[in-house]
Amino acid sequence: MACETLILNGRVVTGDGSTVHTRASVRVRGRTIVQVAEGQLAAAAGSLVIDADGYTIIPGIINAHAHGCVHGPSMPSGSKPFRSSDVDYFRNRHLLSGTSTLLNVCGLALADEIDDGRNNHPLDIHITSAHTPSNLRAALAIDGAGLSDRHHAETIETMIGAGVRALGEAGGGQTLGGGAQDYRFIPDAIFALSGIRLSPKWARSLKEAVLGRTLDGKDAASTELIEALLAECGLLSIMSAQKLVELITKTVMPPVALSLRGLEEIAAASAHYGLPGIFHHALPTARTLLNLAVRFPSARIVAAHANHPSFRPDECVASARELKKRGVIIDVSTLDCITTRWRNDATNIDLLVREGLVDTLSTDFAGGDWDSILAAINRMVQREQTTLPCAIALATGNVARIFPEFAGDRGILAPGKRADVAIVESHNLARVRHLMINGRFAVWNGARSDKIPKHP
Repeated sequence: MACETLILNGRVVTGDGSTVHTRASVRVRGRTIVQVAEGQLAAAAGSLVIDADGYTIIPGIINAHAHGCVHGPSMPSGSKPFRSSDVDYFRNRHLLSGTSTLLNVCGLALADEIDDGRNNHPLDIHITSAHTPSNLRAALAIDGAGLSDRHHAETIETMIGAGVRALGEAGGGQTLGGGAQDYRFIPDAIFALSGIRLSPKWARSLKEAVLGRTLDGKDAASTELIEALLAECGLLSIMSAQKLVELITKTVMPPVALSLRGLEEIAAASAHYGLPGIFHHALPTARTLLNLAVRFPSARIVAAHANHPSFRPDECVASARELKKRGVIIDVSTLDCITTRWRNDATNIDLLVREGLVDTLSTDFAGGDWDSILAAINRMVQREQTTLPCAIALATGNVARIFPEFAGDRGILAPGKRADVAIVESHNLARVRHLMINGRFAVWNGARSDKIPKHP
C-alpha cells in the first residue's frame, strides 16, 4: 500500500457533530490522518488517490454495544461461545457496514478469548468485564454453560489489568427478562414441553401476561385472558394457564434478583475505577438505574438500548429525560428496528432522536437480527430527525468522547487522529464503498479485502 492515501472531492463529515465540508480532501499518511481541508489537495508522488465524487467521507463507525464477536462465553448469561464461523459472520457484517471499532459487551469473556488464534480480522475489537459475584451467579441461574473455573476466578480488577477499559453489560435480556427470553429461553422451554416452536412475539406476549411488563406481577393478566392467549397461539390444548404461569416464572425469574444486584456492583465498580459502565436499560430496570445514578454520582453510566421495546413511547422518553438530568449517557440500539422489523419497530428510537435525547448509537444483538448503524443514520437524515453531522457523531465522535479509554484516538476526521475512514454513498449512507482501519483498507469496493488496492 502507498505510504500516503489522498481522498478527494467527497463530502466530508468530520464526526464532531457540527462540521461538514461540501467538497473536501482527506490525506492519510501511514496510520494517521495528517490533513483535512476544503477543496482539492495536491497528491504527493506515489500516493494512492481516491476520487470520492458523489460520496461522503466519515470516520469509521465505533459500535460500543455489540455481542457475538469474540470466542468466549456469550451474553450476560455466560452461554456457550458462538461457533467460530458465526463469529466470523457477525464480524464481517459489522465490518461491511462501516464499523472499524467494536466493543463486545457480553461481559464474561477473557482477554485471550477475543480471537481464536487466527488474529486475522481487521475489526478492532475490545471487551468489557462484568466479573462480579452477582453477575456470575445470575449467569449460572439462567445458563452459564460457557463458564469455566477461569471465568469464575476473574475479577474486574484482574480484567482491568488484562487491558479491559469498560464495564458491563450489567444485566441482559437473558437475566432480566428481556428480548433473549423472548427469542430463546421461553420458546425453548415451551418447545421442550409441547413440541411447538413459539415466535418471539408470542413469547413476549405470554411473558408479559404472566409477569407483567415490569416482571413484578402488578399488571399481570387474568386467568381468562391468559387462556385466550394460549388458545390464539395454539397452546391451550397442551397446557393450562397455571402451567404456563409456572413455566414462565421458572424460566424468567431465577436470575432477576441476582442480576439487579449485579447492576449495583457494576455501578460501584464504575465509580471506584473511573471506567464507563454499560447497563441493560429496560422498563423492569428503569427505576433501579435511576436510583443507581443518584447513589453513585461519580459512576460513568451508559443506559444501553434506551429505546428498548418494553417501554411505551412516553415511558421511553420520560426515562431518558430523568437519566440525562443525572448525567447518564443515553444509548439507543438499532436492534431489528430499522429495516428487518421482525420483532421490533422504530417508534421509540425515532422519538428519542427527534427529542434530542440520544448520545450514542449502537447495534446490540437482537438474536443476530441487528440492523446496521449506518442504516439507522441514513433513516435519521432522510426523515430529518436530526442533522447529518449530529447523526454521524452518534456513532463516531460522541462514542470516542464517552469511551476515551479505547476510542479516544479515533472517531474524528482531524490531523493526528488514527486513520479510520469510511467512504459511503451520499444518497444512501448505509452503502459502504471503502473502509480504512488504522491506515489500511479493510473494505474495498464493498467487499472485505486484505489486498493492497491499486490506483483507481
